[in-house]
Amino acid sequence: MAWVLLIVAGMLEVGWSIGMKYTDGFTRPVPSILTGAGIVASMVLLSYAAKSLPIGTAYGVWVGIGAAGAAILGMLVLGEPATAARIFFIGLLLVSVIGLKATSGH
Repeated sequence: MAWVLLIVAGMLEVGWSIGMKYTDGFTRPVPSILTGAGIVASMVLLSYAAKSLPIGTAYGVWVGIGAAGAAILGMLVLGEPATAARIFFIGLLLVSVIGLKATSGH
């Protein structure tokens, strides 16, 4: 169950990080509220997952999902450059996340 919570927390991190683009410096109320709620929910789920997973693994996987997801959505939705180098390094992030899970002992 901890891994499911952690994956959902990572996906929420992707959502709130992309949401930051739409808050306009937290001056737009609806995107700001949704982004804030995503931050809180993501942190709460991360904390629940960290109860039974090693914190280094939980945090590393959470950050990896968030970073890779935000980069991918940035390319697909926000028109950020989709170069071969960026795609390669996103792949490395994903390999690292899988490696952390595989070696966590859980």
